[in-house]
Amino acid sequence: IVAGCSAYPRVLDFARFRAIADSVDALLMVDMAHIAGLIAGGAHPSPFPHAQIVTSTTQKSLRGPRGGFILCDEDLARKVDFAVFPFTQGGPLMQAIAGKAVCFGQALKPEFSRYAHQVVANCKVLAAELSEAGMRLVSGGTDNHMVLVDVTPLGITGQQAERALESAGIIANKNAIPFDPQPPRVTSGLRLGTPAITSRGMAEAEVKQVAAMLTKVLADVEDKEAHAKVSAEVKKLTSRFSVPGIDN
Repeated sequence: IVAGCSAYPRVLDFARFRAIADSVDALLMVDMAHIAGLIAGGAHPSPFPHAQIVTSTTQKSLRGPRGGFILCDEDLARKVDFAVFPFTQGGPLMQAIAGKAVCFGQALKPEFSRYAHQVVANCKVLAAELSEAGMRLVSGGTDNHMVLVDVTPLGITGQQAERALESAGIIANKNAIPFDPQPPRVTSGLRLGTPAITSRGMAEAEVKQVAAMLTKVLADVEDKEAHAKVSAEVKKLTSRFSVPGIDN
């Protein structure tokens, strides 16, 4: 049984997944790619000791290089190694391994835990602000780093929302929602996350500004003049916050 998701804004109950797996004599594998940084920082429950196998990428909320890793119980290690190499893995990329070492080292520091908890705090503020502005949030809110907005009540699609926000300098992505009537390349949802702005040092006050910008753009996805004004606001806000690894 696989427990994992890319657009679920709530906490995963790993113990319950394990109980279900045990009831049918199955192994539990957790894909924690999106929430690995939150787990490492103590802002989301760990899949251990419930999962026998855990997979993850390193480049999302964990903030490492593009890549991945597999964790598992000791009695499964040889089987996992044999399945991975040489069938799906070739020669090692030493620069990627070095990048992962730096990433894991950073994740052990107290400031990383502060980052992870701030990501969640920021996302809760974002969800509250958007909800107050009248937007429908899938599940009604968030417990992690992402918000999934149903843009159907706004009379637009996820694709239209994504493109309008991009024109204003805000990057988000269209995303399917439960029982979505739209095709996958169009969608009825919009996925928003807070790890990037949190990594730049933004906190609750700035998130409220971001929410206001989002609301302005989504109010009329065809209003180019309004988008240009929001774009100027985006540049003014982001000019106060450096990009880690680029500006410093």
